[in-house]
Amino acid sequence: MLEILGRPRSTCEQPVFPACSRRHVLQAGGAGLLGLNLPQVLAAQAVDPFRNARAKNVVFLFLFGGPAQHETFDMKPEAADTIRGPFKPIASRTPGLLISEQLPKTAAVSDRFTVIRTMSHDFNDHSGGGHYIQTGHRWHLPIGGGFNVTPQDWPAMGSVVEYLTQHHAQANRDLPSYVVVPNFLGRLQEYRVQLRRPGETGGWLGRGFDPVNTRIDKKDSKDNPYWRDMTDDELTFQIEGLVSDATVTLDRVSRRSDLLSQFDDSRRALTSTSIAAYDQFQQRALDLVASEKTRQALDITQEPAKLRDAYGRHLFGQSTLMARRLIEAGRRFVTVHYDCVDGYSWDSHTHSNDVRDHLLPTLDSALSTLLVDLEDRGLLDETLVVCMGEMGRTPQANANWGRNHWSTLFPAVLAGAGIRRGALYGETDKDAAYAITPPTSPEDLAATIYHALGIDSELRLPDATGRPTQIVDHGTPLLELFG
Repeated sequence: MLEILGRPRSTCEQPVFPACSRRHVLQAGGAGLLGLNLPQVLAAQAVDPFRNARAKNVVFLFLFGGPAQHETFDMKPEAADTIRGPFKPIASRTPGLLISEQLPKTAAVSDRFTVIRTMSHDFNDHSGGGHYIQTGHRWHLPIGGGFNVTPQDWPAMGSVVEYLTQHHAQANRDLPSYVVVPNFLGRLQEYRVQLRRPGETGGWLGRGFDPVNTRIDKKDSKDNPYWRDMTDDELTFQIEGLVSDATVTLDRVSRRSDLLSQFDDSRRALTSTSIAAYDQFQQRALDLVASEKTRQALDITQEPAKLRDAYGRHLFGQSTLMARRLIEAGRRFVTVHYDCVDGYSWDSHTHSNDVRDHLLPTLDSALSTLLVDLEDRGLLDETLVVCMGEMGRTPQANANWGRNHWSTLFPAVLAGAGIRRGALYGETDKDAAYAITPPTSPEDLAATIYHALGIDSELRLPDATGRPTQIVDHGTPLLELFG
């Protein structure tokens, strides 16, 4: 017996070899046991890594900072006065699901999604929690040990999708599969250093598998574009890294020589290995904007005014609409960040009225309209929608309903791609503090997303040293979520 990728199996010797499954050949090749690496095996076998997919696309709405479970999808109206929250619950189209009165549009479409009430992990930190949720792996730095991306980060799920797409023989490798809008996570945050929060990059897979990021600026340090209507002049969705501080319009992106010159200074500071990855990333970004189909997708003004109003003219609503446009243009994994701008946002230690007046209404319009829009276009059955933060909030609130970090329990909303409609998964205690059914880990979530995409969560990819590394450890796909 020979252990291939963690499980004992018979070696592929004659007469056993012809009976070995294609999956086992891929795994053996990925481990270097056949003298091949994964890209060579995929190319040689012309295997579609997404061949068993329920989901052709993923739209990941990431509510960075951690919405309170008590004020969104796990309301506890019978809890003590200091716990249940300032909002009243309203009925939804899902039996047993009470939703905040601040999410009426979402309540009206709850028959299109499942709520996982038992998400849980012990990395009670924004950067580490964000890394954990978007990769399915704990961050290598301890809590409080850092804030920014590092080369040792685990690759994002979108980066794994990008990697597999680039190495599939039949794939369109000219255009990126993984896009992040409206900015990389942390770009608009007010902090003592410039942030790029971990979890959304290629990590040890290399820069060539980073997402292509768009870029939207704010007016000044006090501006929060997630909370106000934005003009079309602001919603340019330029490609980060291909624009300078001066405005570059869509009409000018085809002038590649001008765009390429912007990279000259950066190239001088890179090693030869980094240059190769940077060139690959640069070419993907250029191909994105040079593609007429994708360039058209980046023009948000082509959408009807009524639909744009329904999503919300704020940055989160228009970015969510942009995600729908990008998957229509062939992008496979699009992440939409609802980032912190004012220092708190979803990280509502101080509640004031921001949750009521801004955060929940903008989420409500964007999420509900996305689900209806995808269904109207016949895209919901092939698009997995995930909406969640990286943590929840403490059951015990302060005097003005601010709550602290609580990664022990928080909800996630999943829809589309065969996810059961109008369902609940998991039960929580009377205070929405702990799961009373088995908790759902980030590893389980990642395995579930990979399963929807047709990707075997036991698949191994070569790390920076060439060592085959499993994309998810100890994660189990939540098959009960699928109808």
